[in-house]
Amino acid sequence: MRTEYRFQEIEKQWQAFWEENKTFKSSINPNKPKYYVLDMFPYPSGAGLHVGHPLGYIASDIMSRYKRLKGYEVLHPMGFDSFGLPAEQYAIQTGQHPAITTEQNITRYIEQLKNIGFSFDWSREVRTSDPSYYKWTQWIFMQLFNSWYNQDSDKAESIDTLIAIFNEKGSVGVKVVCDDETIRISAEEWKSLSEDEKYEYLLNFRLAFLDDSVVNWCPALGTVLANDEVKDGVSERGGYPVEQKKMRQWSMRITAYADRLLRGLEEVDWVDSLKEQQRNWIGKSVGAEVDFDIFEPVANLQDKKIKVFTTRVDTIYGVSFMVLAPEHEWAMDLTTAAQKNAVEEYINWAKSRSELDRMSEVKQVSGVFTGSFVINPFNGEKVPIYLADYVLAGYGTGAVMGVPSGDQRDWNFATHFNLPIIPILDVQKDIEKQADNTKEGKYINSGMIDGLSYKEATQKLITWLEEKGIGNGKVQYRMRNAVFSRQRYWGEPVPVYFKPSASGKLLPYLIQESELPLELPKIDKYLPTETGEPPLGRAADAWKYQGQYDYEWSTMPGWAGSSWYWYRYMDAQNKDAFASKESIEYWQAVDLYIGGSEHATGHLLYSRFWNKFLKDLGYVKEEEFAKKLINQGMIQGRSNFVYRVKDSEKVTFVSHGLKDQYDVAALHVDVNIVDNDVLDVETFKSSRNDVPADAEFILEDGKYVCGWEVEKMSKSKFNVVNPDDLIAKYGADTLRVYEMFLGPLEQFKPWNTNSISGSHNFLKKVWRLFFDEVSQKCKVSDEAATPEELKVLHTAIRKVQDDLDRFSFNTVVSTLMICVNDLSSLKCSKKAVLKDLVLLLSPYAPHISEELWTVLGEQEGSLSYATFPEFNASYLVEDSFNYPISFNGKVKLTLSFPTDATPQAIEEAVLANEQVQKYLAGATPKKVIVVPKRIVNVVV
Repeated sequence: MRTEYRFQEIEKQWQAFWEENKTFKSSINPNKPKYYVLDMFPYPSGAGLHVGHPLGYIASDIMSRYKRLKGYEVLHPMGFDSFGLPAEQYAIQTGQHPAITTEQNITRYIEQLKNIGFSFDWSREVRTSDPSYYKWTQWIFMQLFNSWYNQDSDKAESIDTLIAIFNEKGSVGVKVVCDDETIRISAEEWKSLSEDEKYEYLLNFRLAFLDDSVVNWCPALGTVLANDEVKDGVSERGGYPVEQKKMRQWSMRITAYADRLLRGLEEVDWVDSLKEQQRNWIGKSVGAEVDFDIFEPVANLQDKKIKVFTTRVDTIYGVSFMVLAPEHEWAMDLTTAAQKNAVEEYINWAKSRSELDRMSEVKQVSGVFTGSFVINPFNGEKVPIYLADYVLAGYGTGAVMGVPSGDQRDWNFATHFNLPIIPILDVQKDIEKQADNTKEGKYINSGMIDGLSYKEATQKLITWLEEKGIGNGKVQYRMRNAVFSRQRYWGEPVPVYFKPSASGKLLPYLIQESELPLELPKIDKYLPTETGEPPLGRAADAWKYQGQYDYEWSTMPGWAGSSWYWYRYMDAQNKDAFASKESIEYWQAVDLYIGGSEHATGHLLYSRFWNKFLKDLGYVKEEEFAKKLINQGMIQGRSNFVYRVKDSEKVTFVSHGLKDQYDVAALHVDVNIVDNDVLDVETFKSSRNDVPADAEFILEDGKYVCGWEVEKMSKSKFNVVNPDDLIAKYGADTLRVYEMFLGPLEQFKPWNTNSISGSHNFLKKVWRLFFDEVSQKCKVSDEAATPEELKVLHTAIRKVQDDLDRFSFNTVVSTLMICVNDLSSLKCSKKAVLKDLVLLLSPYAPHISEELWTVLGEQEGSLSYATFPEFNASYLVEDSFNYPISFNGKVKLTLSFPTDATPQAIEEAVLANEQVQKYLAGATPKKVIVVPKRIVNVVV
């Protein structure tokens, strides 16, 4: 038996035990309630984990271990989001296949995760780049391609049901989600189409479809980038220029689910700020779409109208200009010869601007006049047409009516270009009264709607539009259909090939389900082809469907594999389905999902969309995949700085306390060679190429003291702390306890390695409850616990349980520290108490708890399936009270009396007490004041 806390041996032993015995392997157990704990799975980068990464995993592991002790069958899996751009870029640079580096990185991650002692069921591990996994990602894509959205039933249905409707009555009047430009046809027209023409027509209604989309195109990387991969007009990875470009792309019709995505937010226990982000991203707007005739129509645009969506149709009288997106398909057609050069120059400039920059810059004004005009349908006024980058082609109609007196951005634009600002306020003296005093009412400006409330007036205007055939009421969403193509190699192949129709047009067809997975071919390089096609184009000659038809050369985006992975965990080895009905019915939705808030409008939105789609087709049971979601905060780095003296003949560094005496430059220094802000000077000199051997260091009291600052943890700031180093020095249990003790899980908090020793000392104090510090012998006894010891224990049981039930992880550590301190003060080594203490501690520090469990002689194997201690309120009921006994207001001693003792009985007992008699020294008290459960004061 170990008598010293040799954490390294203990932790390795128990990690090996858990792996060998498959301690955390979960199964379908109808006799137990289930609890599904999920982490947002990581992308396995070559850098491995730093101490900020495990924060959420530790919290989820604590909940998993806690729920097992509470009698739940727990599913706690882990896998890897292993497709992606970083591995591909490394492959481009080195020529090494991305699968090799991805495998190496995953091996490193698994080693680090096991080192921390997580209770993952590794038998369920998934990797999105594994063909046995992406087979089912491809299968889901195929179901989306073969489905349409029925607005009458408010769900997705098989495309076969739409074909049946077309056969019966055509597409006229059918409530189906599709592009507004889709031409509706009668049943007779449908039946007159050839099979190829019918197939092509159906492409307009499928949930997965090809579309011309404005995308973030990065020529240097040769791929489309998502908005979150672009920053300040350049790629986040590499810093390469990004331009807006219209490309033929696969898209997902997520807009069909916009209302359901909004409604579903009311069903889930997610943080309000995250739900609000999703609401804003979806951006539901109720208004009208208005047609503006082009003045003196130009060539190619005969009978064309510019459509504008507005939520404020009542302000249309104030329109003084029209703005189109620079990418608008009619931009050049509307441009006059005199404006051609200026317009082309502006369009080229706008291509370099990211969508985020274009949407967020309110004060900066830019634009160009096309030379053409539209006619305001309400008053017949001629309105100039401009291009401006604050309008995006993919949002709404790509056109915005400018109302300077009703919108700040429009006012800025009009002022900049000296355009008229038409007043739409105060037309009538009592306009606000006539508009029911609504805030919006004061903007109404028309004799047609005098005296009406804002809502009544708006509806009357929309009715008028519809009667005149120049517009209609409409609900619009800011959210656009999701682009589903990436011009990359390292991603899921799209299970599509292209076959020419009778007219010679290439149409997309699905491969057979039996042919899944469609695996990535081998290619010579991971760059686009010489003609600019995606990297898969390099395999075009050999990689063909049935030896003759080209496959799709773009791959799926990173979010494809992460939009359904929680179902694969339920049944990870299933070869016949993405998960069995039995497993889906048992595990249902995720009970607790932990991950970063940066995924609010990406992964979490797409995942909810795919989940709702799978439910529509009857494959899953839940409308929302995650009941509870917690966004963990970031652990920030504690950076250290050295101070180099400027313009010094010799390279000189001055200590922090003396820096104000010199003109210095602050330089980041590796925090791993700094101890309590004191620099290891020799290691610093040997580790830096820019520090010569004869560099001078001006010290304070013989030490070089570094400055410090809290920043984001990153390699560039030299403040990354490797968990492996801390585990080697203090142990995994210490790391787990410390990360939880830093503060509330959801908050940002600074890392400070100097403070971790406190958590280590706490665990050593736990150990000393079991072993004598001098003899190192086990001192646990079978004696009965005292009331005071039971009170300490059950106070902790109640608090730990309450805090874990409300996910307050940091306060549990405080409670356990107080409990251990109190038991140490009571010199408690009773098995009856320590057994429950070990169980309380085990979710946080599982290795030491397993070891101490064996010291107590409990059941063989792991304590993971023991029973969480049951709180007994009777142990907290006080049956006596320690009364301070004072003489003329000065406390001299303490005496204990039953809580139900009467004041008279207490007074008699106090006066009869031997110590009290000594203090009285024969004097007779004038009176004795007894305040029940407070104090006794003897007045002499």
